Amino acid sequence: MLLISKLQNLKNIILSLIASFLIVSCSVDKKLISETNFVKVSIDTLIQDQISSRAILIDGNKVWYAGNKGQFGSIPLSDKGARYKGVIEKNNLNIEFRSIAQTSRSIFILSVANPALLYKIDKKSKQIRLVYEEKHEKVFYDSMQFLNNKEGFAIGDPTEDCPSIIKTTDGGKTWKKVSCNNLPKFEEGEAFFAASNTNLILTDNAMFMISGGKKSRAFVSVDKGENWEIYESPIIQGGTMTGAFCADFYNDSIGIMAGGNYEKPLENLQNKAITNDGGKTWKLVSDNAGFGYASCIQYVPDSNGKGIVEVGANGIFYSNDSGLTWKQLAEDKDLLTFRFIDDRTAVATGKNRIVKLVFK
Repeated sequence: MLLISKLQNLKNIILSLIASFLIVSCSVDKKLISETNFVKVSIDTLIQDQISSRAILIDGNKVWYAGNKGQFGSIPLSDKGARYKGVIEKNNLNIEFRSIAQTSRSIFILSVANPALLYKIDKKSKQIRLVYEEKHEKVFYDSMQFLNNKEGFAIGDPTEDCPSIIKTTDGGKTWKKVSCNNLPKFEEGEAFFAASNTNLILTDNAMFMISGGKKSRAFVSVDKGENWEIYESPIIQGGTMTGAFCADFYNDSIGIMAGGNYEKPLENLQNKAITNDGGKTWKLVSDNAGFGYASCIQYVPDSNGKGIVEVGANGIFYSNDSGLTWKQLAEDKDLLTFRFIDDRTAVATGKNRIVKLVFK
């Protein structure tokens, strides 16, 4: 009888532990859902200035930006610190920066069009140095990211029959263009769009390039660009201004691309697709619903790949179910790109302004 009693007590303890675990698990799930169920957003202006910017990043307690007329700078995200504003001029060129990236010590900004100019800016001293220049009638770089403090990549439209890719392995001191012999081939009319510096996405174990135009595809590398796999996308394509304009990956597997027809910004047909297998296969979502032309799309941090925010021609849209359904949070149609600071706050660039977005 004593043995039976002890076994019964042990059984009760195990059942109690299981019940406690289930209660905690349910509460965590409910907390996760409630934290990512945004119903509105407030838009607070950080600066008002004569600038068109599609390049922005978060660096600790400040945001760095770059834009047209050679302009770049930083804005504090708190009461501490002061705004910094710089301008780069070279041979009376009309310099427009649409790509920005960083290491722990430096900011890098890359211009579109001919010539391509890549500058390295020291975060502390603000010293500026030209680290790469490329002259070609077709040169046009669209997106740039660093994998770590040593390795960085930038991608651009083809000057030959492949995407243009430059890379650094010494922290941005020197950059080299990758030979077309080592890159996938582009089809006629296929390119990238410099809409929001999101055509190139680097995760822990993979690199993703998203093309658009007459052909819109996904290119995936798991060995830092040494080899590439090419996958078709269902995004609308065939025209010069169609295809995927932006993309984001929550991790190595979960990703989304969006875009549409830039010349028909209200159309929401075949303009958003998701992947759950690292870009191998893509599925259209929310077809004929939600937003139209998309300029930038980003996953909400710590949302398990469920929360997504988009800005573009139809305003600010939000999904809490991995892009299956969308709701409009604001009608502001002038935002071009944005980045999350945390799971409820982001910074965005608009026409002649940079704003803070607070989701509630």
